Amino acid sequence: MSVTVLADPALYAGTIDFNISGVADQFWQLTVDGLSYGAIYALVAVGYTLVYGVLRLINFAHSEVFMFGMFGQYVGLELLGFSASGNTYSEGLLMTIVYLLVAMLIGMAVSGATAVGLERVAYRPLRKRGAKPLIFLITAIGMSFVLQEFVHYVLPKIVPGLGGTNPQQPIKLVAPKQEFSLFGASVTNVAIVIVLAAVALAALTEILINQTRFGRAIRAVAQDPDTATLMGVSRERVIMLTFLIGGLLAGAAATLYTLKVPQGIVFNGGFILGVKAFSAAVLGGIGNLRGALLGGLLLGLAEDYGQILFGTQWRDVVAFVVLVAVLMFRPTGILGESLGKARV
Repeated sequence: MSVTVLADPALYAGTIDFNISGVADQFWQLTVDGLSYGAIYALVAVGYTLVYGVLRLINFAHSEVFMFGMFGQYVGLELLGFSASGNTYSEGLLMTIVYLLVAMLIGMAVSGATAVGLERVAYRPLRKRGAKPLIFLITAIGMSFVLQEFVHYVLPKIVPGLGGTNPQQPIKLVAPKQEFSLFGASVTNVAIVIVLAAVALAALTEILINQTRFGRAIRAVAQDPDTATLMGVSRERVIMLTFLIGGLLAGAAATLYTLKVPQGIVFNGGFILGVKAFSAAVLGGIGNLRGALLGGLLLGLAEDYGQILFGTQWRDVVAFVVLVAVLMFRPTGILGESLGKARV
């Protein structure tokens, strides 16, 4: 069944197609694609939720940390001899895995360094001056635009051909190839790599936070920073390492994203994705690591189903409508447990 609701073009960007039969026909393929996008959202969302759990800060510049990771792994691949020819690398599975891991490590290093630099330059001076939360929020938004415009206008002058308005010419390490079929849906090697890598990294982060000494320090600072300091925990060190972990995960997500969307490396490529990742963190329960993973996966599914149900042009809108709908009935998110109250 397909019903079209016509609207005044002066009020709406387009029509809404209630294509219920389309969702039913493509349900499993939409599920596979939605999980692969959602896994990327989840990794970025963990960075938001960690920083919020420790500092009660919504780090809107985290989307640019992700974007720097994309550019970092791109430059790293060029230094390794890859050219943006549009052709897919085809020198064997083993070397593909090696180069993929190297690209991810470079992206993680760049994003991690960017996140730590952001904390040291933008947020630490504000903490020392006892700035109010609103000042932190404004600073985060401002740094988001500073990092964007640096890549947009300054980077091309420093390194010709890098940054600027247009996306980078794609470097393709992996060609999507169907590995098996699930209820008629094509499951590609790219989707498998993205989902497994994202779940593994999220699980490792969960273990780090809940089962290590450093994780106990993070939870102590999140729950009561003053008491944690009196007990010998270095608050500044914990904050710096929290930003580092979030940056490393964003860099890993950047590599997975460029596997899915090779042409997505552009100066504003992290903005919408970052907003969606933040929405995923809120959806699952801001400050909750498992909530970030759950929220990311659900958001990826919702927008994939929604783009068929309502029309492709409404893909981004659907994700945020789902978020608002959930928060109307459960303001703390689906899981709703803060990092400071998490148990070992």
